[in-house]
Amino acid sequence: MVTVVSTVTDQPLDLAAHEAAVADPRAGAVVSFAGVVRDHDHGRSVVSLEYESHPNAAKVLQEVADEIAADPDVYAVAVSHRVGPLAIGDVALAAAVSTAHRAAAFAACARLVDEAKARLPIWKRQVFADGTEEWVNCP
Repeated sequence: MVTVVSTVTDQPLDLAAHEAAVADPRAGAVVSFAGVVRDHDHGRSVVSLEYESHPNAAKVLQEVADEIAADPDVYAVAVSHRVGPLAIGDVALAAAVSTAHRAAAFAACARLVDEAKARLPIWKRQVFADGTEEWVNCP
């Protein structure tokens, strides 16, 4: 049985909680990832950002997590994306995967993050130090 946890939330994300959610006695590897808000983008100073989501974002994230969990090497998957205003240093995306061996865990976690970023209908508004702003990943 594969454990799958996914959420889109306006609450702070806890990477350790994601790692705990994928704990499994069969697992020899847990790989996690934290996508953290940085203070720059393409050479411009970022002071804050905000994520907005489409109403089906949670469903899409669940689909992505389920696809990764379908890999027979994967024992558990946990992934969350935060929405709303975030500060520099906040975790925007938390992901963790457990498998028997590290190579499979690294590969599965990379796929999880890449697919979430590619398919999740969440858009980012960045505010720059000069007062301008930019929407990223907006259709």
